[in-house]
Amino acid sequence: MLPNPKPAATPEAVQIPIDGTLDLHHFDPRQLKELIQDYLAACQAKGLLEVRLIHGKGTGALRRTVHALLARHPAVLSFSLAHELFGGWGATVARLRPPATPGPQRALAKPPRPGQS
Repeated sequence: MLPNPKPAATPEAVQIPIDGTLDLHHFDPRQLKELIQDYLAACQAKGLLEVRLIHGKGTGALRRTVHALLARHPAVLSFSLAHELFGGWGATVARLRPPATPGPQRALAKPPRPGQS
């Protein structure tokens, strides 16, 4: 009988600074969808409405994945490759909607005027 394989190590949570720049080189590509959604939400909540995602130049596969995710994300107003000074085609800048602010509370029904029933 063969011994049981060792259980896979559980990855530990990593604290990512929410500063508007996320370097994707350090992450497993299978984590990108959730990572980018969470990071954009955290930036939006902090009022950081311009976010730079560093995907590298390479073959372009990671860039295409990032662009596909951004194109479907409801908080993204627009995105484009970064200016040459900020990574050029190795990074993408996304512009986010401001976070939704709750409007003033409105009464659903008007109270009756004095003398009316």
